[in-house]
Amino acid sequence: MTTGGREAIRVGALTIRFLVEGEQTGGALAVFEFDVPAGAKVPVAHSHDGYEETIYGLEGVLTWTVEGATTDVGPGEALVIPRRAVHRFDNVGEVDASALGLVTPGVLGPGFFRDLAAVFDAAAGGPPDLGAIGAAMRRHGLTPAP
Repeated sequence: MTTGGREAIRVGALTIRFLVEGEQTGGALAVFEFDVPAGAKVPVAHSHDGYEETIYGLEGVLTWTVEGATTDVGPGEALVIPRRAVHRFDNVGEVDASALGLVTPGVLGPGFFRDLAAVFDAAAGGPPDLGAIGAAMRRHGLTPAP
């Protein structure tokens, strides 16, 4: 998969590349591509009050849990995550997956993922500091689930 020279931000097993940042759209939209290796259990369950998120599958299958309901998103499929809906995802398959994340309005940017990358880097391969992850999430408009 070509990255077109875009910054690849590594957060644990995840790689994120922003294709469109909110500043480019007057704050209307942000778009990022993310890669999730097979078998990865990725983010802390969370919600966001300030934006909707739409996921569009590119390769492989990601299993999303939104408000307790599980949905598989594969190539060509989309999932809309409303504001305030608690959600998370995993790649429980044997194939690497990638998807697009569309954030409307475009208030989430690469700074969030850079902050998370710093927390993972500080863990030096050990478990990341969940308190630091929660603090980064709150700084960028995400609310960790209880």
